[in-house]
Amino acid sequence: MGSCGRYRVGAAAIRGNLPAMTRNDTILVFDSGLGGLTVFREIVKVRPDAEYVYLADDAAFPYGGLSEAALVARVEAVFQRAVAEFSPDIAVIACNTASTLVLPHLRAAFQIPFVGTVPAIKPAVEASLSRLVSVLATPGTVKRDYTRDLVSRFSGDAEVTLVGAPRLAGLAEAYLRGETITDQELLDEIRPCFITAPDGRRTDQLVLACTHYPLLSRDIERLSPWPVTLVDPAAAIARRVVSLVGPPRRNRRADRIALFTGHVPQVGADGRAFRETGLSAVDLFDVPFGARRETLSGTPEARPAL
Repeated sequence: MGSCGRYRVGAAAIRGNLPAMTRNDTILVFDSGLGGLTVFREIVKVRPDAEYVYLADDAAFPYGGLSEAALVARVEAVFQRAVAEFSPDIAVIACNTASTLVLPHLRAAFQIPFVGTVPAIKPAVEASLSRLVSVLATPGTVKRDYTRDLVSRFSGDAEVTLVGAPRLAGLAEAYLRGETITDQELLDEIRPCFITAPDGRRTDQLVLACTHYPLLSRDIERLSPWPVTLVDPAAAIARRVVSLVGPPRRNRRADRIALFTGHVPQVGADGRAFRETGLSAVDLFDVPFGARRETLSGTPEARPAL
């Protein structure tokens, strides 16, 4: 795999041949696709000196169609290889669907800190003046007990509406590939988020509970029937990473690579995704995927071709 091997040697050298105070930290950012780049770019702002591996499990995208058992097994399999190959100092699960289910399994399996991405319900409720908050997520995140527990714990006197958008993450990926997506397609996904109460109060906080969704934030704001605050946890995740691995150690930038388990995207076609990240290499990280998916009725179906 060419550059994969080169960066594996680099990670080993960093760990084995440099004093602890001078080596770079290696930060692994993981998602099912390109949406995690919204978290990646915030972490890079606060730790520009770190070695970065952005790992996208696009072979299994979207995660929302997997059973819970299949999702846990898949993410663990990818991390077995990734941790062995890159020896990260910390891993960020930049995926709400995976975080709400897989984090306990990863923390039990690996001796590195993990930072997850979960719906930012608490800050949205605290900021809401109308007491109407909507959470825009994947169907997989909406159905997780973890998400519903967050609502129970933090909603208080606010009304929190969970909205599962089945196509929005895919539309975000299409946008990054330079494909045209229509306003109607976006409206169909976000319309249930906007609620007017009988007394005239309207939704004023919209939690973006999938890392793909901030990629479409300008269009979401433009198409909203009234102004709302979009709540994106990426900056808070970046601060949490710094709290665990510390501030920058040096003034120069280190390597940043992106790896994909399914196919290597054309950087030209996916230029919107890579423009602000400074990724220096893109390569294949082949982890075959052959699990079956569930339909909305709960019956399994074969994974569609990518």
